Amino acid sequence: MDNRIKELRATRNLTQLDLAKKVDVRRETIVFLEKGKYNPSLKLAYDISKIFNLNIEEVFIF
Repeated sequence: MDNRIKELRATRNLTQLDLAKKVDVRRETIVFLEKGKYNPSLKLAYDISKIFNLNIEEVFIF
């Protein structure tokens, strides 16, 4: 699964740590998500998409 997390973070000036804190995960989780080495749970995908005010399908490419 691919995603746009890094791109979306950059447009909002969020660090990996900032995003991790907002969705209550470790920074390493965000790193692995961005590299495509980790598939998020539905809850995490939902939480991340809400931070960016987007639908899950707009953040994650299935």
